[in-house]
Amino acid sequence: MTYEETIDYLYNSLPVFQKSGSSAYKEGLENTIAIDSATEHPHKSYRTIHVAGTNGKGSTSHLIASILQESGYKVGLYTSPHLVDFRERIRINGSMITREYVLKFVDRYIDLFNKINPSFFEVTTGMAFAYFAEENINVAVVEVGLGGRLDCTNIISPDLSVITNISFDHTTLLGKTLSAIATEKAGIIKPQTPVVIGECIDETKNVFLSKAYEKKAPLFFAEKENLIRRSELLSSGKWLFQAEDYPDLTGELGGLAQKKNAETVLCSIKQLQNIGYSIPPHAVYGGFANVTKNTGLRGRWECLGLYPKIIADTGHNVAGIEYIVRQLQQEKYDRLHIVIGMVEDKDIDSMLELFPLNATYYFTKASVPRAMHEHTLLEKAEKFGLQGNSYPTVPEALQAAKNMASPADFIFIGGSTFIVADAL
Repeated sequence: MTYEETIDYLYNSLPVFQKSGSSAYKEGLENTIAIDSATEHPHKSYRTIHVAGTNGKGSTSHLIASILQESGYKVGLYTSPHLVDFRERIRINGSMITREYVLKFVDRYIDLFNKINPSFFEVTTGMAFAYFAEENINVAVVEVGLGGRLDCTNIISPDLSVITNISFDHTTLLGKTLSAIATEKAGIIKPQTPVVIGECIDETKNVFLSKAYEKKAPLFFAEKENLIRRSELLSSGKWLFQAEDYPDLTGELGGLAQKKNAETVLCSIKQLQNIGYSIPPHAVYGGFANVTKNTGLRGRWECLGLYPKIIADTGHNVAGIEYIVRQLQQEKYDRLHIVIGMVEDKDIDSMLELFPLNATYYFTKASVPRAMHEHTLLEKAEKFGLQGNSYPTVPEALQAAKNMASPADFIFIGGSTFIVADAL
């Protein structure tokens, strides 16, 4: 097969959550274990850090990887979903997996895949772990795909487990209460392995305390560590943190959610240092300041243009939208334009009721089967007083917003990771 035929096989012959939603989710680790056995357990040849959570796990994973990279480690980074190129999911020191390796991996194991019928994510996880081993990395930062307990990344034995936060998302698969969702995500807590919890509420705290006690795992609540004494969101869109060990720490990633992520990352770095990782102060400063350059991270309050200012953000559930709306309230502009689309399996009504009334909306549909039709989204939004028109594609919606906007206006693009992907 050519590279293009290989990618087509991955997308069209295997169940893909990005396209199909819950029907592509495979509960259990049997296929993962089969692939891991066939590839000779590659994840055992390097150290790992495991990151779960409802929101912020992507930013947190990239920041930790960036800091480790600045510390001189050869760092693998496995995240999902990708925005533009499949190879974004698997990186080493910011460089994407090669086309040649993708082709080689699928060609080598395609008979096994045809036999066990794994999901897209099960195959890509095996690919990532094998690629990292072949390239002799020092450490991999591994982001959970969905949940934790039964996620196929959960075969690793990490040096550190990180759970960023718990909020409502994928409730049909993970549970309809926050404690049930926390139980699934707490499944990444391993025996005698330190675990950092980013944000925590009363409903989930006891879940983590109980699981950590059961596993004899040292437990750290980032919010209680008080590692960031003051913070300021600068006019440049960057953060300035006055951290306990890192005064005047500049965070490149914008958006209000990044303050919580920074607390989680600093607490995680402290625990890694405690267990022997060599992470000097300059690496923390460099990791925060250069995360997009070091890791290729995109779509986190990312500025795509000025005059009018155009911002894209991948927040796609209630907790993520709450941060976005608060951020929009702090921006200065003449008129607000919002290019928005969502996928069918989200709590759409709860998200729509958060959006501001004083904006012009451009309802659209991402190029994935799970995307809600733009007309349906418009009809739902009108019930919440949101006014605008519908457009069949993201580029058409964005162009319409640009045509309507003056230089002093503000255009926001979001509602779904896939809307941002299409915009990029």
